[in-house]
Amino acid sequence: MVYHFTMSENLWKSRWSKDQIKSMLLEQFDAFWKRDTGIPRDRLSDMEQAANLPHAVIVSGLRRVGKSTLLAQMAHRLGKDAFYYLNFEDDRFLGFQAEDANDLYQTLVELFGERKIFAVDEVQNIDGWEHFVRRFMEMGFKFYITGSNASLLSRELGTRLTGRYVPIELYPFSFREFLQFRGQPAPDLKRMTTAEKGVLKSALDTYLRLGGIPDALKYPELPLLRTLYDDVLYRDIATRYRLDAVSVLKELAFFLISNPANSVSFNKLKDQYHLGSVNTIKSYIGYMENSWLVFTLNLYNFSVKRQQIAPKKIYCIDSGLSNAVGFGFSPNTGKLLENLVFLTLRQQAEEIYYYTTPGGYEVDFYLPEKQQLVQVAQSLETPNTRERELRALGEAVKSIKVKHALILSDTNENGFEIGGVPVEVRSIAEWLLEP
Repeated sequence: MVYHFTMSENLWKSRWSKDQIKSMLLEQFDAFWKRDTGIPRDRLSDMEQAANLPHAVIVSGLRRVGKSTLLAQMAHRLGKDAFYYLNFEDDRFLGFQAEDANDLYQTLVELFGERKIFAVDEVQNIDGWEHFVRRFMEMGFKFYITGSNASLLSRELGTRLTGRYVPIELYPFSFREFLQFRGQPAPDLKRMTTAEKGVLKSALDTYLRLGGIPDALKYPELPLLRTLYDDVLYRDIATRYRLDAVSVLKELAFFLISNPANSVSFNKLKDQYHLGSVNTIKSYIGYMENSWLVFTLNLYNFSVKRQQIAPKKIYCIDSGLSNAVGFGFSPNTGKLLENLVFLTLRQQAEEIYYYTTPGGYEVDFYLPEKQQLVQVAQSLETPNTRERELRALGEAVKSIKVKHALILSDTNENGFEIGGVPVEVRSIAEWLLEP
């Protein structure tokens, strides 16, 4: 929840004594330093690369995805005496305003001495936080910041911090991180036995079922994914955006989470939920995107208007979350594999779309920068499936610029060409482990 207070209401300073504030800061620091830092996250190297820059480092992502742990991993690289730590998720910061930063800093200096680095958790809970961050940055301070709102990585933030920030998006465990968490070493992809390939495929099946939310994997006996989902809906969306129609939000989110990698029409959703305006659907899905629950994917088309009005494809932040919350009569492995590939591509490419050929055949992903098509198939064993996937690629290379294509399935195959375009066929499990 974002705390809104007028500048004249010094609620935080009047609520707590200085000794109480000191106790809170000490408790926060000690708990942060002693927390289990888990396995090193892939994004830690990105944070380390930004260490010598004057820019703020802003880590954004879903609740419980491991942002605080990543922050702690970076803090241990910096050293215990190098930084101040603040956790604005603590309800004892209720009422804190940007204008209280000077008093807070003075208290930190009294407790820890002078330091030039701030590690800050869940900064979006403080309205106007960017003002004191920018002011302290101008005095030479370094900030490592986490937040659960995707607007922390928006263009608007570039204006607030005058472009002096490095954005880092943190996702649930990748397949490589999942294996490391389970103590299962990644195989040498160049020298894999049949048994090793079988073990890897089994691990991928488990990963698709359980997902990559760290705490949910660590404590499987607890309903943490359900709790996480409810927190996002009610705390990050309904409360933050002050929504009245919570039941519609709940039904819409359930529908989207239950149907990962499917196309949706905003107009049809408007009729399905008996809403007067399609803008309400757009807003609700936008709120889910801002809270890292789902992503939307646009159709690739030379007409921007066509892109805007065409159906969107919806992807979920985590397959385990989709399985725990959504509803399905049978395992939806094919769609979950496509969902996983989307999440991986989204972290690698600036632009990503789906594509529909003039004949109505769909290619799962098109990366215009690489001029690459990517098609996902659970298996190419059946002739009908193989024909469908190749037909879509064959039609696509006639319509848009394509330099190469990739089919991700359950096993590697020899490459070939379609319309003069080279096509590579890769095992999804192995492709996910490539550096």
